[in-house]
Amino acid sequence: MRLLNWTGDGAPLALQSRAMGSGENEVLHRLGWNVPKEELIHIQEHWLKFSEPPASLHFLLGLVYIGFFIIAIIGNGLVLWIFSSAKSLRTASNMFVVNLAFCDFMMMLKAPIFIYNSFYRGFELGMLGCQIFALMGSLSGIGAGMTNAFIAYDRYTTITKPFDGKLTRTKAFMFILIIWLYTIPWAVMPLTEVWGRFGPEGYLTACTFDYLTTTFDNKMFVGSIFFCSYCIPMSMIIYFYSKIVSTVFNHEKALREQAKKMNVDSLRSNQNQGSQTAEVRIAKAAITICFLFVASWTPYAVLALIGAFGDQSLLTPGVSMIPACTCKFVACLDPYVYAISHPRYRQELQNRLPWLAINEPAEDTKSVATAATQNNEENHEQKA
Repeated sequence: MRLLNWTGDGAPLALQSRAMGSGENEVLHRLGWNVPKEELIHIQEHWLKFSEPPASLHFLLGLVYIGFFIIAIIGNGLVLWIFSSAKSLRTASNMFVVNLAFCDFMMMLKAPIFIYNSFYRGFELGMLGCQIFALMGSLSGIGAGMTNAFIAYDRYTTITKPFDGKLTRTKAFMFILIIWLYTIPWAVMPLTEVWGRFGPEGYLTACTFDYLTTTFDNKMFVGSIFFCSYCIPMSMIIYFYSKIVSTVFNHEKALREQAKKMNVDSLRSNQNQGSQTAEVRIAKAAITICFLFVASWTPYAVLALIGAFGDQSLLTPGVSMIPACTCKFVACLDPYVYAISHPRYRQELQNRLPWLAINEPAEDTKSVATAATQNNEENHEQKA
């Protein structure tokens, strides 16, 4: 990989020092102009062709990430606390919720690296900070994707097969173990450069896996991680939720037809309608979170494919920062989707933090189907 050396004695004067003026006289250099020689070798030549952004843009992104950090740490911290400590929420299905919150929490724990780099306007923490940032991003991103896929599977079995093969805590733990055994190699391989590598991107304040090197091995890595970390969880999510929608529509159609034959408006009692409401709200929360995963990670998938197999001239530093922000944004939204849509979680929040004034009705906190699920889980565990 050929790199531009803009730090030597033969480099243009404007690239060796910053000439600061006021207003229109401020000189903007190319990205990487202030990076030490020993760190410059880690930066893709592609990024070094672009001018650095104005300082105000760095500061704006830093402030955005501070907001992301605060919102995500509080939201996911609450989810981890409530779902782990509340006995009524310690079900097998909710183990996936805790795992997702842990992934989102980890995703934003790396934000201080980006914030520090942004306020110092570049690759300030060097390759060590870059590797920590990219490692945490790979673990949390791929882990969240696979967790969303298993949440979709759990919702599918709960709704389409409510009395067959209930998920036990042991089975859920094994699924979570599979998720992490699947995720870890995709983070370790580029970290150790066994296959792929990590490097800075965009304004050199964020890092991810290298999708710009055009060697055959690197293209194979990008293609493989795209398929395994994006296509597989995406396909599982689409398949399971399409089956859920199909099942629900067919069930509702059958109920309407039967009600018509019996000359009644509905076969549902008021109690069943309330129970259905709780189940539907939980399903909506899961669907919303999985949709957010698709919407937030698709830009990164497209970016990586363009870098490895397409026209790299389309990838400006500013463009590459958009997917970096969208995937952090979803880590902020996930816990609040549950706060809005998960009735039992809202009830626990109301009990423990009454000053939030959530006002969740007690009778809507536990549906008949949910109670049956929890009882079956306990029976399975007692037999085990």
